[in-house]
Amino acid sequence: MSRSALLYIALGLCAIAAVAFLALRGAGDAASVDGAPLGHEPAEMQALLDGSMKKLTFHSAAKPVPEAVFLTEEGGEATLADYQGKYLLVNFWATWCAPCRKEMPMLAALQSEYGGENFEVLTIATGRNPPPAMKAFFAEIGVDNLPLHRDPKQVVARAMGVAGLPVSVLIDPEGREIARMLGDAEWDSPSARAMIEALIAQ
Repeated sequence: MSRSALLYIALGLCAIAAVAFLALRGAGDAASVDGAPLGHEPAEMQALLDGSMKKLTFHSAAKPVPEAVFLTEEGGEATLADYQGKYLLVNFWATWCAPCRKEMPMLAALQSEYGGENFEVLTIATGRNPPPAMKAFFAEIGVDNLPLHRDPKQVVARAMGVAGLPVSVLIDPEGREIARMLGDAEWDSPSARAMIEALIAQ
């Protein structure tokens, strides 16, 4: 076989290898809704969860978050897009919700430990929750580091498909929903901490 033929064969094999590499790389990238890959591998995050935290389901592809407006504790208006740049754990709750009363101190502990530039717990009371009742709720359970934001007409809750309470939604720094949980969980558990630490370490 001539040297030129061997050269063509070698070049062909290199091209095939390059195509295969790119295909495998693309298949391994976490899916997204806007072309930007996820900063985590959903299966790996899911594997970190145990106990009640297994109810948190990581999506195989990120989901868009609606730009619905809620009322801030200070009386202003905000959207979830205002919090882009960090991982956001949004908890929908209500003063009449017994599981919310059990879960909220654990969310407060998570905020105390990880809240900052890379992570934040955002609590939004949805439905009819008078501010005085919300303040009394937090005072009774000893929570003083979470916001008393409101969604009185359930605009945000409906836009995000929240059915039943509590519901927790995990949003990535790009403002996309990456995981969701229906019901309460032990958010201050080693499992929850391991998951949060893995995310913010990306």
